[in-house]
Amino acid sequence: MASSDLKEVWLRGPLPVVPALLQPVAHALLQAREELTLALHDFPDAMLWERPAGVASVGFHLQHLTGVLDRLLTYARGEALSPAQLAYLTAEGQPIERPTPTADLLRAFDAQVDVALVQLNGTNEATLTEFRGVGRAKLPSTVMGLLVHAAEHTMRHVGQLLVTARFLAASRSAVPSR
Repeated sequence: MASSDLKEVWLRGPLPVVPALLQPVAHALLQAREELTLALHDFPDAMLWERPAGVASVGFHLQHLTGVLDRLLTYARGEALSPAQLAYLTAEGQPIERPTPTADLLRAFDAQVDVALVQLNGTNEATLTEFRGVGRAKLPSTVMGLLVHAAEHTMRHVGQLLVTARFLAASRSAVPSR
């Protein structure tokens, strides 16, 4: 079946092990995974860090998607960020020098979505309104607020990434060959 024939994830029904109130979060994360996989399957690695008109690069969005999802899940568990998470945050947006960085970044995001799904599966709905502090300042949120924001923030960056990737692909095909 062609990907265009598939219904969006949220229209395929509930995920059997995800608590009912967290279904939209899981659906959004799975939708993001599918859209990125489809859109970037042949994305040129040479364009990964290009910033047309000064917008964030596709590479930044991929790094940020993985990192922010990890950080928001950490806060939802009531934990502080680790030194490794803080180092990752500092490195977001920095080009990675490897033969296949797009594929590597997609795999990292896929793995983080898997981690998120495991956490969602284990989240007791009775904890959704519990306070969670965000960042060093312990800004107020809740388990539900953090999980919903993880889904919303993910989809926001996916949308931005898709537009940038499409623009870069169109500009590449518009350049005459020599």
